[in-house]
Amino acid sequence: MKDNYCILMAGGIGSRFWPMSTEEFPKQFHDVLGMGKTLLQMSFDRMLLVCPKENIYIVTNLDYKELVQEQLPGIDENQILLEPSRKNTAPCVAYASYKIKKSNPNATLVVAPSDHIVMNEVAFKETLEIALDKANSEDCLVTLGIKPSRPDTGYGYIQFLDNIKGTPDVVRDVKMFTEKPNLELAAEFIDSGDFYWNAGIFIWTVDSIIESFEKHLPEIHDLFIEGMNVYNTDMESEFIEHTYAECKNISIDYGIMEKAQNVYVVLSDFGWSDLGTWGALYGHIDKDENNNAIIGNKANLYDSKDCIVRLPKDKLAVIQGLEDYIVVEEKGVLLICKKAEEQRIKEFVTDLKQKKR
Repeated sequence: MKDNYCILMAGGIGSRFWPMSTEEFPKQFHDVLGMGKTLLQMSFDRMLLVCPKENIYIVTNLDYKELVQEQLPGIDENQILLEPSRKNTAPCVAYASYKIKKSNPNATLVVAPSDHIVMNEVAFKETLEIALDKANSEDCLVTLGIKPSRPDTGYGYIQFLDNIKGTPDVVRDVKMFTEKPNLELAAEFIDSGDFYWNAGIFIWTVDSIIESFEKHLPEIHDLFIEGMNVYNTDMESEFIEHTYAECKNISIDYGIMEKAQNVYVVLSDFGWSDLGTWGALYGHIDKDENNNAIIGNKANLYDSKDCIVRLPKDKLAVIQGLEDYIVVEEKGVLLICKKAEEQRIKEFVTDLKQKKR
């Protein structure tokens, strides 16, 4: 366990969770479920199941350093990796991986977003242990696939092959990755039985991922390998500032996972959600007799059903006659939107920015 490390990616904005999630205060720093812990804190605690506290690294934007320190007061400053700009997940993973390689060449890494939820932590731990065993047994890249419950257009999908002889049945060869499909194609994926959702959780040894960068993203490898003499020193932040200025914007999925041949998926079912939208959150909150999910105890609903309502603790609201709606207020901003059209929230935010609101 001492060689297990976790990289929590905590630099995103979560724009589909507006108005709660904003660029100044993104959703990973919110107590979204009303459970007394933020998504970042829950993710950190969950990773303690497989690695020591001192081996958990948070990669986040420079602007969020104080938020991370406030919410995770026990971690060392060296465990907070600050990105000067948003360049997607490949540079994020590279920065942490090369830095950890400097500290421990024998490290095995779990890479995960910081804003997802897991309802069954026992099953999550068991799944990660299978993935860690696989990653340590050969030079390979492992990802977790989530058993789909519906044809969802908001997730990427992983197609897998038949069982590999001599390995656990849940470990499969990856045939292909598919980006977010339309509803018809997503339904076909579900019916086929050989597609799982892509959770964006990865497991590999530090040597395997660095070799993959060298092979599939050599321009990123060349940038970060230059820092092996400065990681974990006072010169690291200056080096990273210059490196990110030159680094391309690309995801780890597109840059490496979709190109590599040594990729496996562990078929998983541990109550996962990426909480990418209000609709996704709706599925994880207790409902009243009219199937309304209410966060905050001062919302009074009449003749309304299938809604999700989130209000500040001091806000009293009376809502009548709504069906299948999102109602959210945060810091003086009110959103009322059909659940079926929640993907338009990004559009609304863009419009507001253009109008300088």
